[in-house]
Amino acid sequence: MKKGLLIAVGTLAAIVGVVFALQGFGVIGGSMMSGTTLWSVLGPLIALAGLIIAGAGVRQGRAATRDR
Repeated sequence: MKKGLLIAVGTLAAIVGVVFALQGFGVIGGSMMSGTTLWSVLGPLIALAGLIIAGAGVRQGRAATRDR
């Protein structure tokens, strides 16, 4: 259960981070975040954190399978 939650939360955070980054770079327009340097920096950091969290969930799943 915990591994699935980590993977889901990490994936969602990665997607949100990519959207924030695209808005910050001005690729996606129509919001206050569009073309803002802050989101150009924070977006990739959030996406990276999401990938790390999802990776931890995947590794936890592999360790549980190996212990059986």
